[in-house]
Amino acid sequence: MKEKLDHKNLPDKDGFFGEYGGQLIPEHLIKVMNEINDAYVEIKDSNKFQDELNYLYKYYVGRPSPIYHARRLSEAYGGAQIYLKREDLNHTGAHKINHCLGEALLAKFMKKKKVIAETGAGQHGVALATACALLGLECEIHMGEVDIKKEHPNVVKMKILGARVLPVSRGTATLKDAVDSAFEELLKDPQNFFYAIGSVVGPHPFPMMVRDFQSIVGREARAQFLEMTGKLPDYAIACIGGGSNAMGLFTAFLHDLDVKLIGVEPAGLGLHTNDHAATLTKGSKGSIHGFKCYVLQDEKGEPLPVYSIASGLDYPGVGPQHCLLKDIKRAEYVSCTDDECLDMFMQLSRLEGIIPALESSHAVAYAAKLAGTLGKDVNILVNLSGRGDKDADFVAKKLKIH
Repeated sequence: MKEKLDHKNLPDKDGFFGEYGGQLIPEHLIKVMNEINDAYVEIKDSNKFQDELNYLYKYYVGRPSPIYHARRLSEAYGGAQIYLKREDLNHTGAHKINHCLGEALLAKFMKKKKVIAETGAGQHGVALATACALLGLECEIHMGEVDIKKEHPNVVKMKILGARVLPVSRGTATLKDAVDSAFEELLKDPQNFFYAIGSVVGPHPFPMMVRDFQSIVGREARAQFLEMTGKLPDYAIACIGGGSNAMGLFTAFLHDLDVKLIGVEPAGLGLHTNDHAATLTKGSKGSIHGFKCYVLQDEKGEPLPVYSIASGLDYPGVGPQHCLLKDIKRAEYVSCTDDECLDMFMQLSRLEGIIPALESSHAVAYAAKLAGTLGKDVNILVNLSGRGDKDADFVAKKLKIH
């Protein structure tokens, strides 16, 4: 049974969503995180902060992002109607700009000298570099060497925007290793550096803050869907790595128990292989990067190497609120393979003229497959979290499109 929980009271004062979350970090870093939390609590409801953030959302980002009825895609699968929340139309091309502006404004309020971040697909890195350029802040982005080669267009954008991009060669040279590297940089001077975490992960208060900044996606979508159709969607679906775009969409519908929430994880080369990043599907309870969550880990509790064709999804942990939603069965977590993702990347491009990010293609692929099993009176809302400009060259090479 889905549990009706007062999600508005989460996390608790210690940063826990049920048993997940918290601050599993050294004492001196707890002090730093608590200072960030105190500053966030001080400004988040202030008229000055909200007015500035909402002004930037409207006149800089281009919010509200529209909802689009994907009629041709819906017809192709012959069942439920598929609607897309077009976060790909935001300035910088994804949902990431929503929390990057919030975190950059907070860093400036705290008089931090440098903003640090990790990035996988580069969307968080581009969005943060953009926000820092806008607000006059120094920006440093840590990115795995594998992802730098794969997402070259975003690397160039970050550098053009004035960010310093640090290649990370350790481990698998992907997202998890970039997070490790960024945390180490923070430790050099936590009083003057601000780590702008790129998802609903990490120690408290970041899972809460990023969720709050991303919740604009769900608030807009809920109102827009009611206006378009006269009712709420039957399903709300989003891809999930760390889980920021999914949490952004889900938050507005948590108390609407008739709206089924589905997070789509990367199954990579298949759940029967080791080449996936389906944390909630195949992981177990553990900890990573300063918080408790489900983790893909070995028998010693060390994070396993993970893989996805979508660089923004290959993370061995997941946001603590998603872990709670799984346990109380308020949300369902499924997976989609690389092949299914690539197929939908091309289908959405050619049926609707929308080139989606590989991350978002996971969510659309599952939604389309689900739609074929449902009636035409059923509505599915998908968060199209980003556009595929960054992936076009990679996909063209992989699929031999000349």
